[in-house]
Amino acid sequence: MAVAEEIDNANAAAPDEDAEKVPFIRTPMGRNFLRAAGAAAIVAILIGLWLWNKPPDYAVLFSNYTDRDGGAITAELDKMQVKHKFSDNGTAILVPADQVHDIRLKLAAQGLPKGGNVGFELMENQKLGVSQFAEQVNYQRALEGELARSIMSLAPVENARVHLALPKPSVFVRDQQKPTASVIVTLHPNRMLDQQQTGAIVHLVASAVPELLPSNVSVVDQAGNLISEQNKAGAANAKLDEQQLKYVKDLQAQVIKQVESIVIPIVGENNVRAEAVADVDFAQIEQASENYKPNSPPAASAIRSQQTSETNGNNNAANPGGIPGALSNQPPGTATAPLNQTAQANGPN
Repeated sequence: MAVAEEIDNANAAAPDEDAEKVPFIRTPMGRNFLRAAGAAAIVAILIGLWLWNKPPDYAVLFSNYTDRDGGAITAELDKMQVKHKFSDNGTAILVPADQVHDIRLKLAAQGLPKGGNVGFELMENQKLGVSQFAEQVNYQRALEGELARSIMSLAPVENARVHLALPKPSVFVRDQQKPTASVIVTLHPNRMLDQQQTGAIVHLVASAVPELLPSNVSVVDQAGNLISEQNKAGAANAKLDEQQLKYVKDLQAQVIKQVESIVIPIVGENNVRAEAVADVDFAQIEQASENYKPNSPPAASAIRSQQTSETNGNNNAANPGGIPGALSNQPPGTATAPLNQTAQANGPN
């Protein structure tokens, strides 16, 4: 009987222990916790979706660039698959703010931007009270930039820089100096400037600067070749007409023939080769002169101008003269003899 009672007591206590082992999730507090965790997860997912779809903050990569630099920069950004856009007025390129420095370093490795030339827009924002020296420097920079832009418009030229040496004006004629200019051009690969294009650059710069002679303009390419001197060498023949060129060729042929006629009898006909270059000066000089020889003999002298004045009159005639009026017409007063002459006439007694 005692054993049976213990078994019944154990079976009665078992349901109480099972009730105490119910999971926390099934409790009211557990259910509230699940609701809160679910709500937090939903909020986190929504925030993540919002951040993922949110457009990135853009910052200025480059501004005030040239059209050529802008096209090259956007092409490189497309290759790097970087999102970019332009500002409202199109004067700046915007990229994600967290990639600005990285992109600038990558573009700098590509040589971008190459730098634009400042033109006369530099003179638009002049500050009040700027000195004359600063204004002159800004004008020179603007003029150099405008000339560089004009030179870069040529098809073979990729980039150009212009340096002007403008002397200070002087009131003394002997101290006046002529301005000079230097042009550095960077050509596209496998491109070169011919004589006409080089001459066009020289005359373009010379015509834009007062008192600048074309001979004072030097043009250099990226390899350090002075191409303006080559243009001067070919300009001499380019200015000759057909008759002058024919005369030069005939003169050269005549010299070659004379040389061969002298040397062939000595060394043989097939052992002579002669070349001749004739440098003929076709300059025409007109002179006008006027010669005067005042100290030469009368037969060889030439009178440039002569003026003669003659006056004829009778000096013996007593012409009336004097101040007009009544006083000049009165007879002279009574004359008196000197006393010493009277004494000499009487003599001693």
